[in-house]
Amino acid sequence: MMSTPSKTPLLDQIETPADLRRLPEKDLAAVAAELRQETIDAVSVTGGHLGAGLGVIELTVALHHVFDTPRDRIIWDVGHQAYPHKILTGRRDRIRTLRQGGGLSGFTKRAESEYDPFGAAHSSTSISAGLGMAVARDLDGRDNNVVCVIGDGAMSAGMAYEAMNNAGARNERLIVILNDNDMSIAPPVGALSNYLARITSSGTYLQIRESVKQLAKHLPKNWERRAARVEEYTRHLWQGGAWFEELGFYYVGPIDGHDLGILLQVLKNARDARKGPILLHVVTRKGKGYPPAEASDDKYHGVNQFNVITGAQAKPKANAPSYTKVFAESLIQAARKDPKIVAVTAAMPSGTGLDLFGKEFPDRTFDVGIAEQHGVTFAAGLATEGFKPFAAIYSTFLQRAYDQVVHDVAIQRLPVRFAIDRAGLVGADGPTHAGSFDLAYLGSLPDFVIMAAADEAELKHMVATAAAIDDRPSAFRYPRGEGVGIEMPLEGVPLEIGRGRIMREGSTVAILSLGTRLAESLKAAEQLAAFGLSTTVADARFMKPLDTALIDRLAREHEVLVTVEEGSIGGFGSHVLQHLALAGHLDRGLRVRPVVLPDSFIDHEKPERMYEKAGLNASGIVQTVMGALGRGVQANEI
Repeated sequence: MMSTPSKTPLLDQIETPADLRRLPEKDLAAVAAELRQETIDAVSVTGGHLGAGLGVIELTVALHHVFDTPRDRIIWDVGHQAYPHKILTGRRDRIRTLRQGGGLSGFTKRAESEYDPFGAAHSSTSISAGLGMAVARDLDGRDNNVVCVIGDGAMSAGMAYEAMNNAGARNERLIVILNDNDMSIAPPVGALSNYLARITSSGTYLQIRESVKQLAKHLPKNWERRAARVEEYTRHLWQGGAWFEELGFYYVGPIDGHDLGILLQVLKNARDARKGPILLHVVTRKGKGYPPAEASDDKYHGVNQFNVITGAQAKPKANAPSYTKVFAESLIQAARKDPKIVAVTAAMPSGTGLDLFGKEFPDRTFDVGIAEQHGVTFAAGLATEGFKPFAAIYSTFLQRAYDQVVHDVAIQRLPVRFAIDRAGLVGADGPTHAGSFDLAYLGSLPDFVIMAAADEAELKHMVATAAAIDDRPSAFRYPRGEGVGIEMPLEGVPLEIGRGRIMREGSTVAILSLGTRLAESLKAAEQLAAFGLSTTVADARFMKPLDTALIDRLAREHEVLVTVEEGSIGGFGSHVLQHLALAGHLDRGLRVRPVVLPDSFIDHEKPERMYEKAGLNASGIVQTVMGALGRGVQANEI
């Protein structure tokens, strides 16, 4: 008896969305099922963001089936949910290189594909970018569609509403899909709301509504206003969405984001409406279709490699506590003694460790949502009333609130304490999440105390130091990942402001390190000793105020002075050079070399490889020293 040949998987027939559009609608549910499994399998190998992508599987299939991508633009806000999109847009053969060196980015990236019209990684940018694309389309006389997919979390940022206000005022033809995966806005989705969504998004309904509006204009003014209010009230009674309508958007929803039949019809209606901005409220379930993700509190937002069958994630053995955990525990310890200490996060309680703080001090922990600008000024307000706010914000996200740091904190000299996580290079998340610029952008602000922890024990002391600074703003930075395994003090002790420390004494070369490159600087000193070069290694601790006495000593007693930092040009090394120049040390022939991040963006890779490329490991520091002495040396000679 002959066996029946196995059917070719539908996903194998899809190289680009054009192939997907050739399939009949009855096959799309099967495509979605295969796409979900492919996403799970790929992320189990690479790690990355899983739950958000699983929640938009059906939406991704429907979007690429209904819209003529890449001519029609689909902009994924943040990009956490874009892995299924990448699989359908010619990148399936590389999907298991996600977040690996030389592989696909974990976010949308213009240089990677024409199907990624806008690079994302920070949230809440899609509507602004989409509006710009829609206006450019109209100026060019084109007629393509622009679709922005934004999550309910990203809608907590003011930038999203600024863009919607602008789009509504312009009456621009734009489609915004609100991917509500937390049920934070809508009541439960049911048959009635799905029916209303189909009807109210249809061309017939839109035409009737417009006709009624035109008819009402010929009525006496008081009747026109009354008719408009009745029409609006009737729809909102059933639908909700009044807030979006007030911003000038036509609201449709909520609709079931996992029902392909509903999605396809509503998306077609929105595509064919051809006028004004439309907001489609789509309710999805994060982690949909993968039980371990659905059962997880964070819906597998970000995962390590994992076992597909059990969902168990690979947990690398930690040799030391993470810097984030050390910060959280140090802050808790300080807050037990000082009831004025409060903590602020911008939608990253677990990422910053403030979930631990919040368990002990729920009334003193404030999550402001994805709203760094508001969070900083909110912290400033707390400071004016005598509280001691610690604003725990990733370096890359603090960039979004720089005006507030300058205007609302620095100029008013308010003692807000900035706990800057993810300082330096961060690995798989790449340049969008690297903490490259905070030393430069904070260092230019008067009266700011800026610290960088060399190890986890120093971080504990810096938390205590920040808590004790009551007369001006302060910041302390620390990297992602685990510490160096140093013995921890029982409690943090405030450091003397603006004083560094000597870690190793030498006579020819001085290495002045700021931050966690201290360990590599000490390794470099050992390697330099093999070349007969006696080396002093110092930990600056403070970028601002500088320990000018320490710098003067290093400059007087050594031939070469090298500064080392996990930051861009314009940071610590620039401040040291400024002092050396004004103090006349450069006139005496001192050879100074700043070792900083290169003036370029470094793509995702393992952190150690990224620092090697940047010249910020021991070998790179040795090569810098030898170059300053005119004794070139190759990496393989070290």
